[in-house]
Amino acid sequence: MNAKLQRWQLFLRLVMTLGLMAVVWRAYGWGPVFGLSVLVFWAHAPFMLLTFAALRWVNRQESPSWLALLRAWWHELASLDLVFAWQQPFACERWPDASPPTAGRFRPVVFLHGYTCNRGLWNPWLRGLSEQGVPVRALTLEPAFGSIDAYAESIETAIRDLEQRYPGNPPVVVAHSMGGLALRAWYRKHGRAGRLARILTLGTPHAGTLLARFGRGRNGQEMRRGSLWLDDLAAQDSPSLAAELDCYYSRCDQIVCPVETARLPGARAIEIESTGHLGLVFHPRIQEDVWQLLQLSPEGAAAPVG
Repeated sequence: MNAKLQRWQLFLRLVMTLGLMAVVWRAYGWGPVFGLSVLVFWAHAPFMLLTFAALRWVNRQESPSWLALLRAWWHELASLDLVFAWQQPFACERWPDASPPTAGRFRPVVFLHGYTCNRGLWNPWLRGLSEQGVPVRALTLEPAFGSIDAYAESIETAIRDLEQRYPGNPPVVVAHSMGGLALRAWYRKHGRAGRLARILTLGTPHAGTLLARFGRGRNGQEMRRGSLWLDDLAAQDSPSLAAELDCYYSRCDQIVCPVETARLPGARAIEIESTGHLGLVFHPRIQEDVWQLLQLSPEGAAAPVG
């Protein structure tokens, strides 16, 4: 469903671009057509720049520099089209889950995407880890606009499957954005200390986000700051959760803001500089930290995070 919606969005974007190009061509000839096509197809770029600039005010207690914001915006543009114009609409099943006969020297890993995304978000991760022999599960959380609570059972199915295939080797969970809230909803219902090796949330709105007021669906409403759902989730969090969780966040995250909402009280917080919301998924520091967590020492303990 998520992939189909994104294919339609890309199709409408192309139709609008071609339609306006045809109108301009009839009126003014070919000269202005190319420039107009660039302006229309990437019309989101200047709007995104404004959202990044607004972080100087939104995160005024931890304000990022203009140079950091400009870098984050530029890299976010490339990530946005890679993810929403290719990986998710057309290649979300290109890299299937991996189940090697034995886990070998690796921990299993579960990937959870964010709002309006699907498992295609993780394609670069899936390709590299599968080739190394890492057991991998990447979920598409559906229904796309349902309650975040509805995702807990599919997460439980994936984790239970890994437990049965690789007993005594608990998985690492890497969750982007809303995926971190889905993991907390799973933990509230099924979690306990020791079932997971480590939880990493990347740009997760643990305390909601200002932009959720524009979100569609029940999950969009649940991510609003001060929502009843978030208050209930925080009140029911297990005491063991924060000790198992690392929050990766950025002051240049244009989606999860203000910045403090991406940090769960009691959990370890790691700042990633000059990086937008999608950029967190592809950041080398985070990739290296995950890789270190997935490797087992000869005694079976996780290698230290660098």
